[in-house]
Amino acid sequence: MTMMATIVATTTHATTQHGVVLTDTDFAINNPQQVNVGRLLFYDKILSGNRNISCSTCHHPAFGTSDGLSLGVGEGGVGIGPARTTGEGASRIKKRVPRNAPALWNLGANKIKTLMHDGRISEDNIYGNRFNTPAQEWLPHGLESVLAAQALFPITSETEMAGSNVENEVAGAANDRIDNAWPIVAKRVRSIPAYASMLVEAFDSVEQAEDINITHIANALAAFIGEEFKSFDSPYDRWLAGTATALNAQQQQGLALFSGTAGCHSCHTGPLFSNQSFKALALPAFGPGRTRPFDPMARDVGRMGESDRLQDAYRFRVPMLRNVALTGPYGHNGAYPTLEKMIKHHLDPIASQAGWKTDQVNLPAASWLQATDFIVREDKLEMARQASHIDINLPPLDDTEISAIVAFLHALTGDQASAVDFEIPESVPSGLPVDKPDITSTVTGSM
Repeated sequence: MTMMATIVATTTHATTQHGVVLTDTDFAINNPQQVNVGRLLFYDKILSGNRNISCSTCHHPAFGTSDGLSLGVGEGGVGIGPARTTGEGASRIKKRVPRNAPALWNLGANKIKTLMHDGRISEDNIYGNRFNTPAQEWLPHGLESVLAAQALFPITSETEMAGSNVENEVAGAANDRIDNAWPIVAKRVRSIPAYASMLVEAFDSVEQAEDINITHIANALAAFIGEEFKSFDSPYDRWLAGTATALNAQQQQGLALFSGTAGCHSCHTGPLFSNQSFKALALPAFGPGRTRPFDPMARDVGRMGESDRLQDAYRFRVPMLRNVALTGPYGHNGAYPTLEKMIKHHLDPIASQAGWKTDQVNLPAASWLQATDFIVREDKLEMARQASHIDINLPPLDDTEISAIVAFLHALTGDQASAVDFEIPESVPSGLPVDKPDITSTVTGSM
């Protein structure tokens, strides 16, 4: 057994003459043994209901820790990244994942207390288990971070990893009550001798295989994600450290605009480039949306779905921007394929929404779903409600200034992230296949 679990480091931001830098001290200290077993679990399809999809399928480092799609293709899909298809026959996808797969960069930072596009996973002891989540009081105790809490929910999602409740025991149990699924997944993992041995070594609370529960799996996943996807080795970081030539003239102009008159810094602030707030941008609507049980149509009310406060309608979490050039399409639903188009939407949301075309999205073909993919756009009242909720009012920019900001955003790309220099296992203890991306379809970002 190991002698330490994940430890939260005290954050003391380092500063230079140019501003605040991001360093290892801004992150939790992760146990290497937990990181190693978390790596295998991240790439192992054993966590999914039908044993056919892993965390890495939709969050692969080859695609910026996302998937290059507007809306994710989860359970029932085939392939990985932008080349992923919606499947065939009885096993094809039943629904689209309602939102864009968020990137995983720097999610282990100590400052992060809220996750998901609508913030439905947060640190809050309202239910006596340290976190406010859709599982409410049924969330297991022992989770070490908000990232570990978040790791539990794709496993129980029908569209993401669980599958239909008539297909497997995990989905069937989750359909009865969400916490019924997690012991089944934990039993699968601890029944594999290699995993049992590694988890015994990684956690003080585990003396034998029978002690392994879903919290150990979630904590290991969080340790891996938090450690593996730290990213602060970009040209911008070298510029902060004093290398004047790390940013070219156009990128320095973009930084000056970003931090000054363009107003980007009002939301994308600090070393993580997000103030972790929620803003309404009136992004073009499409897809099934993350609906509530009583919603009469396909729509997505954003933060209000979690908070039940009218003032939160259509607000979504301000994304962090490190490696953003690798993580398109952009927006909570991947409405825009390029950074340039996303910036232009910020400058004039109403005009941008009016001129938006459905061919801007990357939705893998699904003939049985296409009749409803854009049906929300036919609801004039819903479109008017979304257009009436806009939290930004930025000054106009010309094309040269927009190009400069895009160039600066590319300067936030880390060297390791750009090179996809990560340890991806050739095999995993379950013996299930590990997703291997087609290197010709990797996401490199677009201006």
